[in-house]
Amino acid sequence: MKVLVSGSTGFIGSALVPFLAEGGHAVTRLVRPETPSAGAAALWNPEAGTVAAAALEGFDAVVHLAGEDVSSGTWTGAKKARIQRSRVEGTALLARSLASLRHPPRVLACASAVGYYGDRGDEVLTEDSPPGKGFVAAVCRDWEAAAAPAALAGIRVLHLRFGVVLKPSGGALARMLGPFRMGMGGPIGSGRQYVSWVAMDDALGALAHALATERLRGALNVASPTPVTQAELAKTLGRVLGRPTLLSVPAFGVRLMFGEMADEMLLASQRLAPARLLASGYRFRWPELEPALRHLLPS
Repeated sequence: MKVLVSGSTGFIGSALVPFLAEGGHAVTRLVRPETPSAGAAALWNPEAGTVAAAALEGFDAVVHLAGEDVSSGTWTGAKKARIQRSRVEGTALLARSLASLRHPPRVLACASAVGYYGDRGDEVLTEDSPPGKGFVAAVCRDWEAAAAPAALAGIRVLHLRFGVVLKPSGGALARMLGPFRMGMGGPIGSGRQYVSWVAMDDALGALAHALATERLRGALNVASPTPVTQAELAKTLGRVLGRPTLLSVPAFGVRLMFGEMADEMLLASQRLAPARLLASGYRFRWPELEPALRHLLPS
């Protein structure tokens, strides 16, 4: 399969490109002109609204992962505008460009996120659950809607609602490891909020499965079938690392440190069920948290 990947230098994209190449696929990176790229590359400039349409011809699949990092920095007005613009306008540009091709790809897989559902407590969330409230939920709704031109052109569109992707070299797990290894880890807030997580191996495996499975389209919850509470996550990580988890960060402290981001990303509860992936036959390599963490963090 010939696959075009945007966001190839990001957290998921940097793992996806070698994963696809090792699987025998021919991968081309969709990059900005100033971005160095090893291997085949096509150019676009989402800020300027330009893409070399001719360079998009001939692909079987496009995986769109590009977007401003939500978890870094403070959510100032300018930062929130960049988050919104990078996801919505970039997706709209790519979807329109693919729809205009003489030979468009068969499938477009666009990143989305667990934040689509907002803060939902203990509610079990399938792909048919309605969207939630808040900034991230609104961004995710607009982000997914921006791919409509591709779907209208007959391209099979996937919206990959990723849970918290676990990999020790980056993302949430990497940020947790320092405090936990020093014995200063523990739950955030009440600890009762659900965390929908997925090991990087399964994030990549589920994505490849979705690309190859013709009957899959629309939203897909890319998260383990066994979400855990924040308290369970902290306790399990401490056990795997052999460290105590007696400290906790109260909600007001998290809000002081992170502002609006705290309520939307650290204190929100999202209990996902990957209903469509499971129904389509995908089998998670790491459905349970402790075995996943022991695989990711070998002693």
